[in-house]
Amino acid sequence: MSATLTPQLSGPGPLIPTRARAEDFPPIGMTYRSVSQVVRESGLLRRAYWFYISVAALIAAALGGAITGFILLGESWFQLLIAAALGLIFTQIAFLAHEAAHRQILTLGPANDRLARILAGAIGMSYSWWDSKHSRHHSNPNRVGKDPDIEIDTISFLEEDALQARGLRRAITRKQGYLFFPLLTLEGLNLHAHSFRYLLGKQPVKGRWLELAIILTRFALLLVPIFWLLPIGMAFAFVGVQLAVFGVYMGASFAPNHKGMPVIAHDAKLDFFTKQVRTSRNIRGGWWATALMGGLNYQVEHHLFPSMPRPFLAKARVIVRERCEQLDIPYTETSLLRSYAIVIEYLNRVGLAARDPFACPIAAQYGRR
Repeated sequence: MSATLTPQLSGPGPLIPTRARAEDFPPIGMTYRSVSQVVRESGLLRRAYWFYISVAALIAAALGGAITGFILLGESWFQLLIAAALGLIFTQIAFLAHEAAHRQILTLGPANDRLARILAGAIGMSYSWWDSKHSRHHSNPNRVGKDPDIEIDTISFLEEDALQARGLRRAITRKQGYLFFPLLTLEGLNLHAHSFRYLLGKQPVKGRWLELAIILTRFALLLVPIFWLLPIGMAFAFVGVQLAVFGVYMGASFAPNHKGMPVIAHDAKLDFFTKQVRTSRNIRGGWWATALMGGLNYQVEHHLFPSMPRPFLAKARVIVRERCEQLDIPYTETSLLRSYAIVIEYLNRVGLAARDPFACPIAAQYGRR
């Protein structure tokens, strides 16, 4: 009997671990090559310099406005609005760093890498850490043992990880779907911690000292004025709000893309087109979703063509979706709010593995044990 491709998210009882295997996905031959040819001939892989210049100018203007507002407000609790604005601005910079790392912005690869390293450092993240993690994710999205994005990090994305949870983590895991967005308020701090841990580790890191210099300079430029010009309590509140907004915005932009989509067995052999389309989810909304999520709303197309600039993803969607319809390949697209509901439901179902194995799931549904 073949594995279930999409977990059922309603009804009582624990989620039975399922893994999609190669036989669950019929081979589709040369589909990716033919789609790629159409995309290339349509000019959708060319650079979009004016678009990125415009985006950079808007971000610079927003950052300048936030700095001006910070200076003018002085010792006022309205500074927390500036802190929230900085959280949003830093996330928009993160989108540009992501695109540079995928070589979407500039023509030459090394130039994109340098830009990505600078932009990532400017928001307090290590480009080397992120790149090593994200490259493995793109190669094997949602594949057990190969995609670091489904490895445990407080939240459990796999039933076997939830089953191993103990102590406080077990308590969190049991309700992790409901706790997902509250926990994202700590994600900004988590990203900074991972970056420093990676850069200060013993493994070889290309550009280690340059990245550390950029990140430390960034924190100095951010924190010194805050703690110098604001009362100590207000300064800590400012930093807390900035980190919380940054973490929630980052997590809310990346989480809808794969969570709740099929999880692939570690030994399944799938063609490139199948594994990218079947494990990715697009978000409807058009231009506003693209601006809000930095192009991550076109996740299917981004995974198929990682170097495609943001403004061309919508046109690529038409080509890819049409081919999926011709081949009867599921193409997943939903609203932003529905995607969040799917993520929450999926995480809660996975979290059931951390429950007391002797608890009756039907009784628990009615508040009894």
